Formats: sequence, C-alpha cells, structure tokens
Amino acid sequence: MTIYETILVEREGNLAYIIINLPEVRNRLSKETLAEIVEALEELKNDREVGCVVFRGQGDKAFAAGADINQLNARQALDMLQAGGMQEVYDYIESYEKPTIAMINGVALGGGCELAMACDIRLIADHAKMGLPELNLSIIPSAGGTQRLTRLVGKGKAIEMILLGKFISAEEAKQIGLVSEVVPLADLKDKVEETAKQILAKGPLAVKLAKVAIHLGSDVDMKTGLMIERLAQAVLFSTEDKSEGTAAFIEKRKPVFLSK
Repeated sequence: MTIYETILVEREGNLAYIIINLPEVRNRLSKETLAEIVEALEELKNDREVGCVVFRGQGDKAFAAGADINQLNARQALDMLQAGGMQEVYDYIESYEKPTIAMINGVALGGGCELAMACDIRLIADHAKMGLPELNLSIIPSAGGTQRLTRLVGKGKAIEMILLGKFISAEEAKQIGLVSEVVPLADLKDKVEETAKQILAKGPLAVKLAKVAIHLGSDVDMKTGLMIERLAQAVLFSTEDKSEGTAAFIEKRKPVFLSK
C-alpha cells in the first residue's frame, strides 16, 4: 500500500476512504494533494475488493477548505491550461468508474465544495457549511464550480451563491439539492456506509453505465441523450450480470454479480 504525505487511504470492506490529512490548515487542497488523490484513485481502480470510494477530511472542522492560497497567488494565466490542475482532477473524479461519495464532515469551501460536487453523492454533517467564496480574491470558481453548481441547483441559486460568496448551512444545502442528506456528525459515517451498501447491492456494470449515461447525456440534446441511454442499455443486455439480476428477481433470491 502506498504511503502518502497529505492524504490517507483506508480500506474498510468494500469501501475505500480517501482522507485529506491536513487538519492544521483545514485540509487545504495543494497541487501535491491533488496529485496524491489521483494516484490513490488509480490504485483503487485496480483493487477488485473496493466497490465505492469515499472522500472526507481529517477531523471534524473541515472537509476541505479550498486551494492553497500561497500556490494560487503564484499562478499565472497559462498555468490554467496546464495538465493536472484542479478542474482536470475533478473531471476525473466525476467520470471515475466506481461510485464516489463526499462525506462532508466540516466546511467545504472553494475547491473543497467543488470536490464534493464532483462526487456522485454528497452527505453532510449538520454543523458543516458549503460555499464558493472565490470572488473575494477577484477570481472565479474554476474547478467546475460555475458549471456543476448551476446543474445541481439551478442558475438563479448558483449566481446568488457565487456572486455573494455565500456560505450556506447543511440544511439549506439539502433544500436546494446540493446534498442528499443531513445527519448529525456522530451518525455521518453510518449514513455513508448505509448509502454505499445500497449502491454496492446493485449490478456494478449497471452503476458504471448509469454514470456514463447521466454525465454524457446531461450535456447534449434530448435525442442524443436518449441514444446514449439506449446504447448503454444494449451493452448491459449482453452481460451475464443482466441475466443474473433478472433471474434472481424471478427466483426471489439475492443476485450474485460478477461484473461480466
């Protein structure tokens, strides 16, 4: 198992936790941390025992409080076009072949909020807050914030949050559809495990192709999206898992999926 400097990777059964391990700086996201996250995801992709990846921050104060401001201050215009930046990393997380959960155990601000939005499901502790305060630095959210937030909560609310640099409570985040559930911090890990268990009970190939159809389909016209959906279903109809899933339902037993 690889030893990292800024993150921890912990495996618990079929779950793998990627823990941003910099609580003294509210789990900020430096370029080194982003590189380690990608390295860990690559390692976990090839681990057949891991079915779901959970992101969280060390401690209970911050999930991730955004980019390293010292590094941000040194960046120039052309740096935004180089490979390996935060936007590229979050694109990779969004399209990751295994389901991902953001376990928001503290503030998720700036790049931390954008990391959460790149995950498939967001679960939040009741004391946590989320926000995109980048305009205070005369920059904009540029790791998907202007795009994913709009798609998740609608243009009006996205403009309000970004222009005001507004930090919203966990309850408001749920009301506007930014997160799925709000639970007490003490119950957050149990809720994450319960949610992951429900996903892992599904056909893994179907989970993978559902993600493909949703993400690719959301950026095209309806007719093209429906064709993406149909082609994804055609692939699934050719698998052993589809036969197993339907047979198990008919026979009233639990299916055994083999990702084939």
